[in-house]
Amino acid sequence: MKIKICGLSRPEDIEAVNLYKPDFIGFVFAESKRKVEISKAEMLKRLLSKDIKTVGVFVNSSVSEINNICERNIIDLIQLHGDEDEEYIKQLKAQVGLPVIKAVRVKSRDEIISADNNSSCDYLLLDTYAKGTFGGTGKAFDYRMIPKIHKPFFLAGGLDVQNVAEALKTDAFCLDVSSGVEDGRVKSKEKIRNFIERIRNNE
Repeated sequence: MKIKICGLSRPEDIEAVNLYKPDFIGFVFAESKRKVEISKAEMLKRLLSKDIKTVGVFVNSSVSEINNICERNIIDLIQLHGDEDEEYIKQLKAQVGLPVIKAVRVKSRDEIISADNNSSCDYLLLDTYAKGTFGGTGKAFDYRMIPKIHKPFFLAGGLDVQNVAEALKTDAFCLDVSSGVEDGRVKSKEKIRNFIERIRNNE
């Protein structure tokens, strides 16, 4: 199972992931306490190990804005966390050409099945639903709601070292963590290490 550490914003964060080697890291370009400016993300990408792929997280951004970031070779995958519809995803993929992850804020099994069958995205990202927000809640949802689906999916929502064992029982392609590896809203090198070791050791 692959690992994504999301919301990196400091050179110290890059040092930690270069050491412990998750498969993906995330730069948040949407309005968030973890938002990173494009120029800073570009600098951080230069420090990042070539073995680690970068995901850009967007909420209702224009295709041209995302294309600008892609042209600067900052990201390898695009994560859409807003109200982007199927027409938007098709336009984005045609113009940009990078794999697209579409977030589903899980309310029901049917919602996941619909996204699996009707979206041209390459991956789904299953996250905890919270009314009136696009971002993560820092809380997990009931994994029994996840049906058998065709698309590979990232599993997010309140993951940390305490509950990752339950997440490992799912069919997720990748486990996606942000606040669960932080101390005081800052990424913790020790928590990143512990989280990755739990998954690598299937604990």
